Amino acid sequence: MKRQEIKTFLPHREPMLLVDEINVITDENGKETAKATYFVTGNEFFLQGHFPGNPVVPGVILCEIMGQSSSMLMKEELVGRTPFFTGMTDVRFKRPAVPKDTLEITARIYNRRALIFFVEATINIEGELCASGKFTFALVDNERAQVS
Repeated sequence: MKRQEIKTFLPHREPMLLVDEINVITDENGKETAKATYFVTGNEFFLQGHFPGNPVVPGVILCEIMGQSSSMLMKEELVGRTPFFTGMTDVRFKRPAVPKDTLEITARIYNRRALIFFVEATINIEGELCASGKFTFALVDNERAQVS
């Protein structure tokens, strides 16, 4: 799925849509894994001041990329709802992401309680771990979230 189709599920828009492609793969046991890609162009707004002459993707943006990638695992439940982070644990940053890097994101749901989802995700660059973490999301009805 490319950006245009991703926009039918996620409320994010440029410059905060931070996923270029997503595929959801189902294994032989019925478990789904999201495989996503984001291409760091070097023109992103968050690189302009982080850091001049040595641009590095901020950790909070890496978390957002993992979150957006994870959201596609909930896409059936996303209709009429918005995913909000409610927690992050065990977040680690192992190497910087810089312009011209291709971020390869993998995410899977490891637990669920009603519309609360528990996800673990990683970002790899050329096979090397960049970032990882566990994230919790609540899906909130758009009327309640005041999102149109």
